[in-house]
Amino acid sequence: MAALDTSATLTELTMAICDIESVSGNEAKLADEIEAVLASCNHLSVTRDGNAIVASTNQGLDRVLIAGHIDTVPIADNLPTALHHFEREQVIFGRGTVDMKAGVALMLKLAVEVTNPIVDVSWIFYDNEEVDSHLNGLGRISRNSPELLQGSFAVLCEPTSAMVEGGCNGTIRIELKATGKKAHSARPWMGKNAIHELLPALQLLKDYEPAVVNVDGLDYKESLNAVMANAGIATNVIPDAATLMINYRFAPDKSASEAEQLLREWFEGYEIKVVDAAEGARPGLNTELAAAFIDATGASVNPKYGWTDVARFSSLGIPAVNYGPGDPSLAHADNENVPVGQIHDCYEGLKGWLSN
Repeated sequence: MAALDTSATLTELTMAICDIESVSGNEAKLADEIEAVLASCNHLSVTRDGNAIVASTNQGLDRVLIAGHIDTVPIADNLPTALHHFEREQVIFGRGTVDMKAGVALMLKLAVEVTNPIVDVSWIFYDNEEVDSHLNGLGRISRNSPELLQGSFAVLCEPTSAMVEGGCNGTIRIELKATGKKAHSARPWMGKNAIHELLPALQLLKDYEPAVVNVDGLDYKESLNAVMANAGIATNVIPDAATLMINYRFAPDKSASEAEQLLREWFEGYEIKVVDAAEGARPGLNTELAAAFIDATGASVNPKYGWTDVARFSSLGIPAVNYGPGDPSLAHADNENVPVGQIHDCYEGLKGWLSN
């Protein structure tokens, strides 16, 4: 029998899932338990790809995708979980409670309980979200079995404090290089200081005022920041090269290539190398399915500033939102914790939407 009991309370199920350690690359045991639960449901067809599982209803209706990753960052003496009782709230402490096993728990419970949803649902539990993108289980499914990721709308149960966060900003990192000429620091006039040549770029970054871009009714705030710098070979040598790593978080009204073009215009005259880039995601809140989802949850709707896997759905032409329990600022923290009330709020919101 599966160790996970979906007839247990949401609190108990969340703690049981969290207590099965599943640091990225070590998800097999938890994937086995989740698969065993889903395989016992006659209303679901189950497919496994590595340590990712997709369980689907097949009623011939419009299809929605509801997804969550089952891996966590390394534990930090914060397992097993602990339940704390405060004056007005119960709170579960432990690795994965926020990012994002509380979301996984309510997904698993709903996958079992909602046997005749008003839309077809593909429940997606995937691995390796917290590590390099090429290992991501959702990406692997899209390559190996793209038919499993067909749908009209998607919900990613990442932590949002039980609010709806539509789409997400894109992100691009560039390495900006300034060149100079080496010289002894006692005779600097014999050289040219590459660090000093970064001054115009640094001034532009300091003076930058974040743009606010409205996309599908949500205001996405952009950001442009230096995040790393490197120069010099010794304390008595004028450096002949200096590099600045810059991260641009751009609104989903533009593509990564458009964001790159802006960076090249802003920093004209410098040598620029794109280190990595990820497309943003439009929220698609103007669709009927999205409107019904928002109405059913009753949650406030905000933009998502950080990048999440909703962008993977968006790249497939599927509008997507983030919606899950837990404060995202506590993700990966040693004191990671989730209020039980938020787990219930998201469970009831999704159940109301799927059951009309």
